[in-house]
Amino acid sequence: MSLLVVGSVAFDAIETPFGKTDKIVGGAATYIGFSASYFHKPINLVAVVGGDFPEKDITLLKKHGVNTEGLQIKKDEKTFFWSGKYHNDMNSRDTLVTELNVLGDFDPIIPEAYQNTEYLMLGNLSPQVQRSVIERLKNRPKLIVMDTMNFWMEIALEELKKTIAMVDVLSINDEEARQLSGEYSLVKAAKKILAMGPKYLIVKKGEHGALLFNHEQVFFAPALPLEDVFDPTGAGDTFAGGFIGYIAQTRDISFANMKRAIIHGSAMASFCVEKFGTERLLNLTPDQIEDRVQDFVELVQFEIPLR
Repeated sequence: MSLLVVGSVAFDAIETPFGKTDKIVGGAATYIGFSASYFHKPINLVAVVGGDFPEKDITLLKKHGVNTEGLQIKKDEKTFFWSGKYHNDMNSRDTLVTELNVLGDFDPIIPEAYQNTEYLMLGNLSPQVQRSVIERLKNRPKLIVMDTMNFWMEIALEELKKTIAMVDVLSINDEEARQLSGEYSLVKAAKKILAMGPKYLIVKKGEHGALLFNHEQVFFAPALPLEDVFDPTGAGDTFAGGFIGYIAQTRDISFANMKRAIIHGSAMASFCVEKFGTERLLNLTPDQIEDRVQDFVELVQFEIPLR
């Protein structure tokens, strides 16, 4: 059994009402990899960094069960960099700097050892790059999960639709679901998006939880009320990592098991926001994760006597 994660490994500089950081390691594939590693190892990574990316952070990925054979290192170039500032509500932010650097012409090379992957997680990248990964795999994985964002809806909508048609699960936030579908109602939006090809749609609603749709069913998972949210950066990718990691661990792609995967992904995301960057994801224990999952269960568990 194997899990392939394709996405960005990057530098972030973050400012929130609770403080700010200098350059720290981030990127979609980093958060996905750390999160998924608590459920399944190894994580086969395909990404690209520049010569400025520290060897110690590559070692840290390996320590967490991330196979870096597919990590390209372009020694004479710089790693992707993003800087952002969050507003007081922690739901909105301003992007201060985006430097694509090595990500600008990223050509994902799939090592031969990765070819028999069963589960594929496509982190947020251009839809052309995401599609090229699917096309370069000799055998179609059992499950392909794809994340994307409004930026690609604005500049590459037709390419995005071509890629969406090739995947099993699309994961986007509520604003993106409305933009992609042209519908305000998320139920109507889901119907239109599922008609584009995917079998399942995950709609992330930040502090208000997440929805899972297929053509016949809907599931809602709440977000855990937290006293302090220090940094929402990477929470969506951490959610995706927990989701795909749990699916790979259980080897079950039924709707019922995806509901459980949504809860595990939500639990991992709730850890992520408690500290800056990936810091909170580095030293979790199985008991801490199980306790957090139980918190979610207790949050929604109730009994109503039937007449």
